[in-house]
Amino acid sequence: MARRYKGLAVGIDLGTTYSCVAVWQDQKSRVEIIHNDQGNRTTPSCVAFTDQQRLIGDAAKYQAASNPTNTVFDAKRLIGRKYSDPIIKDDLMLWPFKVTAGVNDKPVIVVTYKGQEKCLSPEEISSMVLTKMCEIAEAYLESPVKNAVITVPAYFNDSQRKSTKDAGAIAGLNVVQMINEPTAAAIAYGLDKRDDCAEERNIFIFDLGGGTFDVSLLTIKDKVFQVKATAGNTHLGGEDFDNRMVKYFVEEFKRKNKVDVSGNPRALRRLRSACERAKRALSFAVDTIVEVDALFQGIDLCSSITRARFEELNMDLFKECMEKVHRCLTDAKIDKRRIHDVVLVGGSSRIPKVQQLLQEFFNGKDLCNSISPDEAVAYGAAVQAALLSGGMNNVPDLVLRDVTPLSLGKAIKGDIMSVVIPRNSPIPIKKTKEFVTCYDNQDSVLEEVYEGERMKATDNNLLGQFTLSGIPPAPRGHPITVCFDIDFNGILCVSAKEKTTGNENQITITDDKGRMSSEDIARLVGEAEKYKAEDMKFVEKANAINALDDYVYKMEKALKDEDISNNKLSQYDKNNISSAITKARKLLDGDKEEEEINVIQVMLNEVKLSFDPIMTKIG
Repeated sequence: MARRYKGLAVGIDLGTTYSCVAVWQDQKSRVEIIHNDQGNRTTPSCVAFTDQQRLIGDAAKYQAASNPTNTVFDAKRLIGRKYSDPIIKDDLMLWPFKVTAGVNDKPVIVVTYKGQEKCLSPEEISSMVLTKMCEIAEAYLESPVKNAVITVPAYFNDSQRKSTKDAGAIAGLNVVQMINEPTAAAIAYGLDKRDDCAEERNIFIFDLGGGTFDVSLLTIKDKVFQVKATAGNTHLGGEDFDNRMVKYFVEEFKRKNKVDVSGNPRALRRLRSACERAKRALSFAVDTIVEVDALFQGIDLCSSITRARFEELNMDLFKECMEKVHRCLTDAKIDKRRIHDVVLVGGSSRIPKVQQLLQEFFNGKDLCNSISPDEAVAYGAAVQAALLSGGMNNVPDLVLRDVTPLSLGKAIKGDIMSVVIPRNSPIPIKKTKEFVTCYDNQDSVLEEVYEGERMKATDNNLLGQFTLSGIPPAPRGHPITVCFDIDFNGILCVSAKEKTTGNENQITITDDKGRMSSEDIARLVGEAEKYKAEDMKFVEKANAINALDDYVYKMEKALKDEDISNNKLSQYDKNNISSAITKARKLLDGDKEEEEINVIQVMLNEVKLSFDPIMTKIG
């Protein structure tokens, strides 16, 4: 079970563009979304540095146009990534602030603060936003806040999660737990609107925020929130829609005025702000004006954009959202007609075209707009924070169950991936599977643990390996029991045991031992689909090789059996069997990669024709 902590804990939605903080009020038996010093319930995830001070939140965003190179936003898009990551190359072209490569290829943000150049990590910027959220909570609660549940995108990889936790530590916070954003939103919806779920209800969460996109399918029954499947993209959201508009107007300005503003940080910052306002306006208007006085070299920008043009600029991104929706339902093996509620979360879910495509996908089903898309994630985080804090009496008694995003298993003979825990299995989970030794008198087994969807083990991601020693002498096929155990924190432990001796060994695979990134997960899933035919061919061939090897072993064993060999087999039979074994071994010991599957199958049929009649004859 998750560990409980003493003292007040808040829930923080650390967003790409805006953040939100909430707390469970035990006396009122409800969640309170806490407003900041400007009276706003969400705060820009923005940090600015000037000659005099550091600004965070609204104050930082207000002065962004006049101080673009020292106003940092989108830190969530950098956190846990490498500088060389191709996914952020486009961002680097559009950000007005400077980002360079640091130690171990980690991105470093360079700003000028009080007249001096300062290098900051994305974790530091995020910690500053978290500090601001804590200050907002402390001002409201009139007491110190040290414990927090922080939300992360469901498709955040382990490096990104660890970096987010580091940001909390830098801010002086005890990060009680990190939970997935769509799961937190489901808590908000389930408690606020569906507290009567005695019957199982399928809830689909569509979470399109400023920088990340997640979809999750959960079932709610009797206060148990169980994630069935999840999909998403940690680099898709409102910022990308803004970027498309910025590029569009940069090109238009260049075409009309023969000047290029793309290299001017101040002009880009002002244009970005205008595009963000236009995007919001197009959610309720069919067209709007984008106007920036003296954008560049004293030239004004004044142009209109229609909702249709905005949709055209971003249609490929909208379609990608729908592809993730389809994948999530496919993984969950649930027909879209069985979805009871489709819940919209994240500011970008307000875009009319997104809602239209989503509604069409679900056959015209009404979408749930009953909870605030900007506040739902913080709401759910606050509930979870209260559950993990001591001394709370009126917190709803609920249980969260998440899933593992990729299949987990081990390599077996023939480099085949034997899956023990399938993708999207609920965690915590413990599964045991029996395997066998491959050789006679084998005294040890190398257990290689993999993560992925390919049928060939080495095409997947190697998580770790260990050796089980002390196996007693025995013919091949001696049983070895292997257990995969994932706990509440997502930590995987794999153990292997030989029953007769009790010998056992194990490995624990934690977040920082090479787990897959979200991009690698998406790539492997895509490859599994693309190379499905190739994988099936590989398995068929590996099975044929194993079948031939097993049959040759059976023949060799018969020849070594003195009772059979001396008393029942003629010299002619012995020579035939030996000749078949030699021929088959030559094939098995050669380069099997070059051999076609039909050659192996023909060889198997040949040795059977040589051996089966003899064994039938001797009874």
